[in-house]
Amino acid sequence: MRQYIIRRVLLMIPTLLGASILIFFVFALTPGDFVDTNLKLTPQRAQELRVLYGLDKPIIERYFIWIGNVLRGDFGFSFKYQEPVSDVIKHYLWNSFLIAFVSSILTWCIAVAVGVFSAIKRYSWFDTLVTLGVFAAMSFPSFFIGLLLIKYFALDWKVFPVGGMTTTGSELAGFGHWVDVAKHMFLPVLVLTMLSVGTLTRYFRTNMLEVIRQDFVRTARAKGLKEKVVVYKHALRNALLPAITLLGFELPALFGGAIITEKIFNWPGIGRIHMEALAFRDYPLLMGLTMLLAILTVVGNLIADVLYGVADPRVRLK
Repeated sequence: MRQYIIRRVLLMIPTLLGASILIFFVFALTPGDFVDTNLKLTPQRAQELRVLYGLDKPIIERYFIWIGNVLRGDFGFSFKYQEPVSDVIKHYLWNSFLIAFVSSILTWCIAVAVGVFSAIKRYSWFDTLVTLGVFAAMSFPSFFIGLLLIKYFALDWKVFPVGGMTTTGSELAGFGHWVDVAKHMFLPVLVLTMLSVGTLTRYFRTNMLEVIRQDFVRTARAKGLKEKVVVYKHALRNALLPAITLLGFELPALFGGAIITEKIFNWPGIGRIHMEALAFRDYPLLMGLTMLLAILTVVGNLIADVLYGVADPRVRLK
């Protein structure tokens, strides 16, 4: 196991290096930049800014300067926010993590419970309703569901705030502050959960149907074990093993932000500033965000592989 982890970590180096080359050149070769889009600048001032930000240097030289700074933890300077990219990311990253983490917990709990019960009660009225609900939730775009929830819960019934993270002008602290944040995050969390739970429910239902047909489940039943023990101790444990692979994609999703949902609810997260940086062509911030997601993806895949080997003794990591 130790040698496997060491080899995977060493393989991460060329993978991330290739990702950095791709990320930098995609943004660097995109026509136009922050200076070009600012029509208020005189030609002299525009040239001064190009020299200041290093945009006048050859693209190869700019890449080596950028990757050298990244290795030291410096992702550059944001044109839009006029502060280091790392500070901008730190400021908004945990806001996105908050709603994504809560949504992921709810999604997995609901998907496991509903998916398993739907597999046990296959072709029943419950299974039919779940199937209809799953496809209905998956068919609506996030902006439509978000606007619909805002209309009913925020405007008509006035149960939850329209958007933002805290009440404007609020000076609440401690427990009161977190209650206020919880009220504001309810609707975006509900949208993210509705969009994610459908696919994951079908995934667990399919896995459970495959497992309950296998010989070891029939053997457990033949021994006279109770149905609950057969389902939840033997079948469910094996049905959850393939889901560990999905955990590798959860890590970047937790920090990547939900672009459309955060924009609709005016939630100050990574997804929203990603859209704003794209509109302003703030390429240093875009490269920093994309590089961070690349790192999280590689690390998430490593964690998933290791956890799969730990959870299933039949898997030998070599």
